[in-house]
Amino acid sequence: MTTTEHSGSGDVSRSLELLWGLDERPSRGPKPVLTLDRIVTAAVAVADADGLGALSMRRVAADLGVGAMSLYRYVPGKAELLDLMLDKVAEFDADAHPDPAVGWRPAMEALARGSRRQYQRHPWLLQVDQARPLLGPNALDSLEYSVRALAGTGLTDREKMRVLVTFGGFLTGVARTEVNAALAEKRTGISNADFWQSQEPVLSKVMLSGRYPALAALDEDTFAGDDAAAFELGLTAFLDGIAALIGTRTARTDAP
Repeated sequence: MTTTEHSGSGDVSRSLELLWGLDERPSRGPKPVLTLDRIVTAAVAVADADGLGALSMRRVAADLGVGAMSLYRYVPGKAELLDLMLDKVAEFDADAHPDPAVGWRPAMEALARGSRRQYQRHPWLLQVDQARPLLGPNALDSLEYSVRALAGTGLTDREKMRVLVTFGGFLTGVARTEVNAALAEKRTGISNADFWQSQEPVLSKVMLSGRYPALAALDEDTFAGDDAAAFELGLTAFLDGIAALIGTRTARTDAP
């Protein structure tokens, strides 16, 4: 899955106004029959169903049963619409997350599992380069929660941000592997199990060559298992590393 779009590539000021509800409603012309939220919801539905490549102002308008020009009274164009979509799907449900005061690790685990579900529901997110994200209300709600979770860990503010950025990279990487595998099955009609099985006759001969002794010595069930187990193992390893980092900061603080 290749990147096809970039967040923040439109009118940044206008996108932020729309995200934070600072825009003025259209005052001229016929009585509005749409709302910004209806438009964004319809756009997300298009991307979920047919991928980001199917997204256009015309397609969204058609799904809403209106003319394309009607949408421009609410949002300047596709780039700004994408910014709104990204914040829409990032909606933060505080009730679904433990109180950050309970501890940083339960909070990070909840964030990680929520992120995995988000990518599964909206695989098109992987087609968006978010190197320059716009901070809308949902994005800031999540960031606020993350920072609160890391309070009292002994990490500096800069270290907290670096941990969160690295954490996001881990989650995106895992999601890309899972989503691309699912899309490959859908695209080809061949299951991942059948795909790997088709390579077995040749690879068995290669393993007997002696060229790859470490690989040949692996247990037969080494590659068995599901994505959930791999995700949980990776998450545990990542958080263990953060715990070790926090431990060094605590030790430094406690040192005489």
